[in-house]
Amino acid sequence: MNIAVFSTKSYDRRFFEAANEQHGHDLTFFEPRLTPDTATLAEGHDAVCAFVNDHLDSGVLQRLADAGVRLLALRSAGFNHVDLDAAERLGLTVARVPAYSPHAVAEHALALLLALNRQIYRAYNRVREGNFALDGLIGFDLHGKTVGVVGTGKIGATFAQIVHGLGCEVLALDPYPNPELRDVASYVPRDELLARSDVVSLHCPLTPETHHMIDDAALDRMREGVTLINTSRGQLIDTRAVIEALKRGRIGRLGLDVYEEEGDLFFEDLCNRVIRDDVFSRLLTFPNVLITGHQGFFTEEAMQNIAETTLANVRAFETGEGPLHAVTSDMVA
Repeated sequence: MNIAVFSTKSYDRRFFEAANEQHGHDLTFFEPRLTPDTATLAEGHDAVCAFVNDHLDSGVLQRLADAGVRLLALRSAGFNHVDLDAAERLGLTVARVPAYSPHAVAEHALALLLALNRQIYRAYNRVREGNFALDGLIGFDLHGKTVGVVGTGKIGATFAQIVHGLGCEVLALDPYPNPELRDVASYVPRDELLARSDVVSLHCPLTPETHHMIDDAALDRMREGVTLINTSRGQLIDTRAVIEALKRGRIGRLGLDVYEEEGDLFFEDLCNRVIRDDVFSRLLTFPNVLITGHQGFFTEEAMQNIAETTLANVRAFETGEGPLHAVTSDMVA
């Protein structure tokens, strides 16, 4: 099939070209994001391969359908950026990569937690300047602490198992308890998890029910000085509420790999530009905040799995052979 790959970086091209050796699809790589203005680039292609910050609203989907596109092959697990009702109305099939590497994201969440706790980033900068003082760098033992894991799918379950192995008590929240965590975590109500946890880590999808699940009310239920980690979707958190919680000390440490308005920031080199997002800029002023640019998925293993699964989805759509990881509107709560 002819596939238009949007939001292409050099690493996307490398992994997709390698995976395509066993599929033989015709890949056309486009650097721009998929937007109403760039949708015409899909003309002459049977499928579009899109990433998390590509625009897939009803207007763009209409343009794609008019251009002859029949398949939206997402190279991500999340699909909250797709208007699934519009896709179904237009006869567009949507497929995703449901599990590329739960270890990649879970380990990145742990990296944020450890770096924040022991203030590795601040210590690194101090030592490079010849400052070996320890004042202000004190952390705490993770062993014996209570970690609340919100969402226990593949990634959340992997994270729960990791922190359990470090000697933490694990509390879990999920409408569908994971039997693999029977001896690892205790499933508790939301308010109990928020009230008891020293660390809260988010690993759930973005749905209407989870949008801004961490708001003023949720933050007020958390322990003073809680560590909050989010490697899932930025809109799970009300950023303005979190900033107020940081200012008053309710949040002691904040680790983010995602941001609710990341579309205009992440995956681009903006070092020579002024960042005009005042909310994001305010986050950067806190010494107890660590932000990475949506790189939790970014390992060799995960990138290989993403490319292979995405192209296998295209082959399954084309031939009817093999699994097609389709996404439908009834999957949204």
